[in-house]
Amino acid sequence: QVQLVESGGGLVQAGSSLRLSCAASGRTFSNYAMGWFRQAPGKEREFVAAISWSGGSTYYADSVKGRFTISRDNAKNTVYLQMNSLKPEDTAVYHCALAYLRSATMTTEQVDYWGQGTQVTVSS
Repeated sequence: QVQLVESGGGLVQAGSSLRLSCAASGRTFSNYAMGWFRQAPGKEREFVAAISWSGGSTYYADSVKGRFTISRDNAKNTVYLQMNSLKPEDTAVYHCALAYLRSATMTTEQVDYWGQGTQVTVSS
């Protein structure tokens, strides 16, 4: 079993930055991609960003390209999401995801483990 625990969410003003972290523990093994999804009230969960095991491949939703950066530290089993120039439409619960995939592309159906989520609220 794998546990994913997110941290770093909060309430910020538009234009601000936040850094989310997600620590994986348990029987993670190796060669897994990690990613972030978000879910706003009344909306479906949507893909935000993902990164391959090596960190050499990353993939972003069009809505966050140029503003968000995903990275990982395999020695710490941790993935990060640096979010800059935040907008009110970025408000959502952000969920960490782990998928045993070689590539950085990831859909909700491919996720093997989910974190509980961390709230990000951006005020205008």
